[in-house]
Amino acid sequence: MKTRSLLAWGVVLGVLGCEPAATGGDPGTTPAATSPESTAPMVHDPAHPPIDCPLHAKGIDPAGLRPFEDVEKYIAFLERPERAVWQKPDEVVAALALKGNETVVDLGAGSGYFAFRFAAALPGGRVIAADIEPEMVRHMHHRAMTDGVQNLEATLIDPGDPAVPAGADVVFICDVLHHVSDRPAWLAKLAGEMKAGARLVLIEFKEGDLPQGPPAAAKIPRAKLVDLMSAAGLRLSGEHADLLPYQVFLIFEKA
Repeated sequence: MKTRSLLAWGVVLGVLGCEPAATGGDPGTTPAATSPESTAPMVHDPAHPPIDCPLHAKGIDPAGLRPFEDVEKYIAFLERPERAVWQKPDEVVAALALKGNETVVDLGAGSGYFAFRFAAALPGGRVIAADIEPEMVRHMHHRAMTDGVQNLEATLIDPGDPAVPAGADVVFICDVLHHVSDRPAWLAKLAGEMKAGARLVLIEFKEGDLPQGPPAAAKIPRAKLVDLMSAAGLRLSGEHADLLPYQVFLIFEKA
């Protein structure tokens, strides 16, 4: 399904993809007949609970969100086919050797580029797709509903708090850390929220003049990445040094 139809579908549902209004038809008409069924309060079938809108729960005003057209352009950029050539998302997921029942938190999930792949790899697990941008959370929420992805939860987080659930087995951070302003504080908060034995997977762009990635000034040297994680209480436990051409792929563990 095209991105436009995903976003437009959310408007049809009502406020940010939350549950549609319980009543239908012309609001100016009166029902022809009244019955106990029509006057009884509406209840939900337990098998089909009401849609829980992640933005509505946070009190986000839909009027303040960016236009659909602008969001579509950014999503198209994140999902561009040529990205898979060097980002190798399927290979990255496979390299983590997930058992299928873990809880994976994708921090800075964006359009869900990795999050939906994780969901497919976790038939008995769940994915928390977290982002600080309401428009991205809305998009992932709508896509999960439209595609019937029941083990993915899109959630809005504060820029200063990763808000990692206590039971998370894997925290995944791809091309995000260089955007964080106070990295030591953010990582300390993140590590403090992780359980012992949980893994943190970090992907960041390598230094040097590369065809992909942020400006050189924004890049974080590999040694600095390891130092930052160590200071937060996370030890380097693995690395896929040759998988990605433009990025480091490091795995840390909470002691």
